[in-house]
Order: sequence, then structure tokens, then C-alpha cells
Amino acid sequence: MRNVDGNFETRLRSELPEDVFRDLGPRYLEEPRGLFQATDGLLLAPRNVDQVSSIVAACHAACVPVVPYGGGTGLVGGQVMPSEACARPVILSLERMNAVRAIYPDENVVVAEAGVIVADLQAAAEGVNRLFPLSLASDGSCRIGGCLSTNAGGVNVLRYGNARGLCLGLEAVLPDGRIWHGLKRLRKDNTGYDLVNLLCGAEGTLGVITAASLRLFARPKSVGTALLVVQDPQAALDLLSLAQEQVGEGVSAFELISGTGFAFLAEAGLGGPHPFDARPAWSVLIELGLGAGLSAQDALTDLFAAALEAELVVDGVIAQSGAQRDALWKLREDIPLANRHIGAISSHDISLPLSVIPSFLCQADAALASMGLFRVNGFGHLGDGNLHYNVFPPKGHVKREFDGQVAAIRKVIYDLVHQFGGSFSAEHGVGRLKADELERYGDPVRLAAMRSIKSALDPKGIMNPGVIFRAR
Repeated sequence: MRNVDGNFETRLRSELPEDVFRDLGPRYLEEPRGLFQATDGLLLAPRNVDQVSSIVAACHAACVPVVPYGGGTGLVGGQVMPSEACARPVILSLERMNAVRAIYPDENVVVAEAGVIVADLQAAAEGVNRLFPLSLASDGSCRIGGCLSTNAGGVNVLRYGNARGLCLGLEAVLPDGRIWHGLKRLRKDNTGYDLVNLLCGAEGTLGVITAASLRLFARPKSVGTALLVVQDPQAALDLLSLAQEQVGEGVSAFELISGTGFAFLAEAGLGGPHPFDARPAWSVLIELGLGAGLSAQDALTDLFAAALEAELVVDGVIAQSGAQRDALWKLREDIPLANRHIGAISSHDISLPLSVIPSFLCQADAALASMGLFRVNGFGHLGDGNLHYNVFPPKGHVKREFDGQVAAIRKVIYDLVHQFGGSFSAEHGVGRLKADELERYGDPVRLAAMRSIKSALDPKGIMNPGVIFRAR
């Protein structure tokens, strides 16, 4: 790898408009949790795919590393190259490529550039009475290219799938600068290897996504939201099964919330008024979206009655207005902010087979209890098996007091996840943060195949080195 030097920058300036070259602000040098820092880089913000191609081709020729940059909201360090790896890489920001190129309501397709903010994509779909279902806490700042590159999840995966599942076609620049014009709008294209699925989730290590054809959906005519109190995680899973039996694919979101999460909201002064007099140990936030002629409100009422009779729920509240729905969702969406206020010792984005989640939670809690006095906030997208299992210091203590235990805590949790047939990375990706875990828990044959793909497409190793695979 070579640092950007004066000769390289001069060459680029002779080929690109001056407005591509940008001042390097601090947000490009640090990820949200401050786990990775850089000190320098050449920040480039191209306006079109041809400019991206020119930049990547120049980097390929000079062996200069490229760090693709979307909204900067990633939580595993994929958007920041530490200075010890390369003092001055090219930081390639897609933020100016922010056009919705076309929208086809009759096809349920939108074509958008990589720099489009997800909230703007949602609004564009709503403008033609369609739904773009990807929904994340960072909707207002994350960009669709980054979401595709990390195969982002969010609250609607249960019904609509991950970002990869929403993508029909891509325009991308490969590591040697060639442009792949793959913006097809086809549901069926059985013509060999699936490069769309390969690049989605590759975290910028196999090329730069510059635009995508994305699936849209009919907007539900009736939406209902409820917060239901359950005895334990097993009852929550049984409630999910009951809900799917009664309304099928109408279940859009199914979020598990622990009593610790509610306590953290109160401690941080977030979330707004709580709907119950006493904070429940476990509860589920469920949302239904139904078609014309159906009432989500009635469906939730029927579900609550059936769950009460089956002794799966002990209390609940069904939103009676849009404001009440927003208030219930605020409780869930503010939990990550409350976690940040408390300060996690170690955070874990994991996925598990649904049926083993209750056993995992019991064993993980017991394993941590044997290591010390911790608070655990296990919450998240129960409907698709994705939990955020985060470990916090006891009240009155701060996370830095436990720095020496972080590695041991992570190993205990990830060993259990592996034992239960789960994944140490559900929706955040591998990035730089979890490259060691990939080597430890990944299937050797799969890892060898992945390395072969990386070597074939990026033989010089310039694309986001150190992400997914540790830099060697």
C-alpha cells in the first residue's frame, strides 16, 4: 500500500474537476463509537460514476488504498482506516451522488444513486404511493450505498428482508476502475454468478456501489402497533408464532424489549412517558400492516385476546392514533441512545435460530454473572432472530473500569453464539471490529473461497484493506 503523495494528487487534479476535492472534516476520520480513528486522507466527492471510475483506476495503478464512505453511520469501523494501516488513503465519499434517477410505480422499482439518504428514498416512494421498507435508527443520515454494502437490516427484515433482498440490480466500479452496468429491474435473471448478492454485504472490499435498482411495495392500508407484556422470551416467541398464524405476512415488525432497556430509558431521560405503571421485565413491540378492507386495529385486538387466553401476555396497550404509535416506537428507537448514555462495556450484534434464543439468554446471563456484576440489555429484532446483547457496568460504575474484561466478555458471548449455531454479526457487518472473530468462527472452506474472490477481483488489495479480512 502507498500513501497519497503529491505526485498522485497532482495527477488526479489534472483529470478531475476541482469541486471533487474536499476539505477533510473530522467526521470522516472517526466512526460513531470512537473505536477507530484516522489522522489524514485525501477526501474526494465525485458527482458521477465516470469520476468514481477515474479515481479507482488511478488508485489501482498507484496501489493507493480506497476507503468508500457513505453516511458514516456504520458501527464496525468499515468507513475509517486507522493511521497505522495507511497514513493517507483516498476517502471516496458518495454523498454528492444523491439523485433518485427514476421511479417505476407500476413495476415497484426505484433506481437511486448510492448517496441517497434512506429517509429521502422512503419519501420518494411515498410520493408515488409506494413503500421502501428499509428502516433503521439512522434513516436520516445513512445512505443507501452504505446500507447495501453492509447488507443493513433494521426493524422490517421480518417481512421485507435485508438490504440485499431489496436490491434487483447494481451499478458499481470494480477495483481496477471498470464500470459494471448492472442496473437491471428484473426479478428473474438466471445468467450465472450473482454479482448483486456478492457486492451487497462486501463492505466496499470488492468495489464501489454507485447506484442500485431497488424493490418497492404497496403501502399497507391499515397499520396497527401494540406494546404487549410477556412473561419471558419463550412467551414472546410463542406470541410471534400466534401472530403469524393469525395474520400471516401482515406482521411487519416484532421487537423484543427488556426491563433493563426501559430502566436505561428512565435513567437517561429518554423515551417519553411509559405506558405501564410498572416496567415489565419483557415486552414485545409488534406492528401489523394490512391491505384494503382489513383492520390492523381489530387484528391486534383479536391477537391480544387470543394471547391472553393462551397465557402468553399479561398486559398490553394498542396505539389508538398516529401519535400513540409514534410514542410506542420512540420507546424502542431511543434504547440505543440510552445505551450510549449508560456506556456499554461490550456490545454484540448477534443472530440465532429463533427456537434457541431463550436458552441462549439464560446461559449467557449465567456466564456473565460468573464473571462479575454486570447489567445486560438484550433487545432487538426478535422476529428475524437478531438480538443486540449488550453488557453494561453496574449502576455507579463506568465502562472504563472494565476495559480489561472486554475481550473475555466478547469471547464468552461469541462462543455461546457459535455453539448455538448463530452468527456474531447479524446486521452491522464485520468491518475492522470483527475481523478476528471471522477468522475464529468462520468455516475454513468458506473463508478460503472468500479470499479467492477477493484476490481475483482486487489482486492489489486496495479496496478497504483491513475490512472483513485483517490486513496482512
